[in-house]
Amino acid sequence: MDLPSRADARTDAAVAALGAALAGRVPAHVPGTPEHTALSATTNLTVPQRPALVAAPRSPQEVADVVRLAGEHGVPVAVQGTGHGASALLDGALLVSTVELDHLAVLPARGTAHVGAGLRWSRVVEAAAPYGLMPVCGSAPSVGAVGYLTGGGHGPLARTLGVSSDRVRAFDVVTGDGVLRRATPTDDPDLFWGLRGGRGALGVVVAVDLALVDQPTLYGGSLWSADVEGTVQAWARWAPTVPPQASTSLGVMRLPALPGVPEPLAGRTTVTVRFGWTGDADEGAAVLAPLRRVAAPLVDTVGVIPCTAIGSIHADPDGALPVHDSHLLLEDLGPEAVERLLELVGPASSCVQNVVEVRHLGGAASRQPAVPDAMPSRAATWSVFTVGVATPATAAAVVDDAGRIAAGLAPWTRPGGLPNFTAGHGTAWAERVYPAVTRARLAEVSRRYDPDGVLLGGRAFRTR
Repeated sequence: MDLPSRADARTDAAVAALGAALAGRVPAHVPGTPEHTALSATTNLTVPQRPALVAAPRSPQEVADVVRLAGEHGVPVAVQGTGHGASALLDGALLVSTVELDHLAVLPARGTAHVGAGLRWSRVVEAAAPYGLMPVCGSAPSVGAVGYLTGGGHGPLARTLGVSSDRVRAFDVVTGDGVLRRATPTDDPDLFWGLRGGRGALGVVVAVDLALVDQPTLYGGSLWSADVEGTVQAWARWAPTVPPQASTSLGVMRLPALPGVPEPLAGRTTVTVRFGWTGDADEGAAVLAPLRRVAAPLVDTVGVIPCTAIGSIHADPDGALPVHDSHLLLEDLGPEAVERLLELVGPASSCVQNVVEVRHLGGAASRQPAVPDAMPSRAATWSVFTVGVATPATAAAVVDDAGRIAAGLAPWTRPGGLPNFTAGHGTAWAERVYPAVTRARLAEVSRRYDPDGVLLGGRAFRTR
């Protein structure tokens, strides 16, 4: 029989002691319990998490107690809200679940909302809508708002309204030393800098104060066409010409014949053009008209929609799936790059990805906010994101195919990545996403507020 190593035994003892310290103070769950299974679940079934303990604090102060006690017992801490973006197994770690931190207050006179870390975008959108207000949210309303904001956020209106984290006015955050702080441009400004774009490296965010925008309706939706080559070529020429009221992306789609997939789109290669317009609807229709003529849509959902329907622009699936995703940034999407893209992912290619999305970035998302932040790659103008269902039978092919696409686009690729789109964890992930100067500053701030390196998110930057 294999005996546990001394390191394993020490870890088990530390976790047991931490569990005993939390007992009666904060709900904590061990592996094998329904609560542990539910709270550690992820939306990507290829990344099963195995934390040694899951805590579900009910208040910001309880979060501070959990992090402080974890540090005292030498147990590293990770954090999760909705289970999106998970990338590490968390063996030997304490996972702090923020699901109980669901406080939400909309202050229409100020045009702001106070958003707890356990809330999804859908709740925030629905609460703000009666006042004609909307958060600058992501494309998937089921994603946790606060976790998304720590990675910046390029939503379906990003070219018009900017990176989502630009709208954060304050963070309530527990740092690795177990202290509950309020980070603003003037209070703990280095924390405020790094929490916007640093992807959880500097603390467990428990709530944000978020500026809303006056946007009760918008003109948006998607066009779907079977003319993949013609639409991709036309979109790549058209997208750089659209005015700032427009944000757009394109997806080459291979959707299976499953419930919920419209019959004209199932079991074939199609292309979708996503379009979001914040100005006058007739003007938006005129801007989109050239694509409508080229695309000869199979499905056309673009129209005036309430802000509560913003998720319909991308129509991202809800629920957990086994997927492999990959991401890269392009310097250029000129005719040569478009031709190569079509060779790699078009109808005649060997592509096995279910989605190959190209987002047009730039616009307001490229501008630095008035208060600088840690968000990388603002100068990028094109993002490529692939998603393939990765069952045991298909995973190897999906991963290899993503590598094939990345290699084929290498001549047009630029360094860096968007934090919310780049899978992975640890030092290699940080080095890929952030420039050296940003990594160095995040490391310095992490050491200041988390001297013992309790937070796993900060360790990616603390290489020495």
